[in-house]
Amino acid sequence: MDRKERQQRRAVKPPESERDLGLDRHHSARIYDYFLGGRTNFPPDREVAEKLLAAFPGFRIAARTNRAFMHRAARYLADRGVHQFLDIGTGIPTSPNLHEVVQALVPSARVVYADNDPIVLAHARALLTGSPEGRTAYVDADITEPASILGSQQVKDTLDMSRPIALCVVGLLHYITDEHDAHGIMRRLVSAMPSGSYVVVSHCTPDFAPEQWEEAINVYRADGGDAQVRSRDEFARFFEGLELVEPGIEVPHRWHPDLGTTDVRTIADTREAGEHGESGDTTDALVSVWAGVALKP
Repeated sequence: MDRKERQQRRAVKPPESERDLGLDRHHSARIYDYFLGGRTNFPPDREVAEKLLAAFPGFRIAARTNRAFMHRAARYLADRGVHQFLDIGTGIPTSPNLHEVVQALVPSARVVYADNDPIVLAHARALLTGSPEGRTAYVDADITEPASILGSQQVKDTLDMSRPIALCVVGLLHYITDEHDAHGIMRRLVSAMPSGSYVVVSHCTPDFAPEQWEEAINVYRADGGDAQVRSRDEFARFFEGLELVEPGIEVPHRWHPDLGTTDVRTIADTREAGEHGESGDTTDALVSVWAGVALKP
C-alpha cells in the first residue's frame, strides 16, 4: 500500500480501528452486490453466489426488486414530509443510494447509514457526498447492538430525534437469527423513534418456494454463513404496535409500483436473467420477499 492509499484509509477509519477486509471469504454484502450486478465482490463471494443461484434461481430478481422497493418507499415517505432517514444494513454503495433518492426530492433531507462490514466502511465516503443543503453520515456499528447505533455521535449530530424518522431495515433481518432475537432488536430500535416515524422493512421468505429456500439456506450455512428466512406471520411481528401503510404486507414489486421506480425487468436485464435460469417474469416465487412500511403512532 503506498502513501496515498494509507492516507485515504485513514480518512475513513483511524489506523487503530482498521479491520481485516475478509477478501478470502464470502460476505453477505458482497454477495448482494454480485446479485445487483456490482463490481465490489471477489471469488469467494461469486462462488457462494453461484451455489445459491443453483438452489434458488430468483436471487438476482429478488435483490433488484428489493432495492427498487427501498427507492419507492423512500420517495413515498419523502413526499409525505419525512426528511430524516436511518438506514441500517446499508450494504455496498450502489447508485442511486438512499440519500440520492430522497435529496433529489428534498435537498435538505438528512440520512444516516449504519453497517458493520469493513468493505462498506472502506467505501463509506461514497455515502457522504450528499446535497449541499442536506446532511449524510455513516456509523460503523452492528444492528445486534442497537445502542451502538442509536447512541452514536453521528446519529446525535445528524438526526433530530424529536422529529419523525424513517427507520429502514431493508434486506437485513434474514441474517439475524432467532438466537440473536431479531424481533427484540427491532422493538428496541422502534422504541427510540419519535411518534410519527415510519419503519421500512423487507425480508426473504420461504412461503412461495419452501423446498428451494430450504436448499438455499443449507447451502449458505454449509459455506459458513448464517441466515433465517421467515413466514408472513413471523415477518408481521416486526410491525407489532405500528400502523401498516396500504397495501400492508406485500411482495415488494406490488408495493406502490407506480412511484417512479424503473420496472424490475429493466433493472434485472431479461437476457442476463435467462442465462442464469430465471424465467424472465417477476413472479412472487422468484422474488420470495415480504415488504412493508408502517407508521409509529
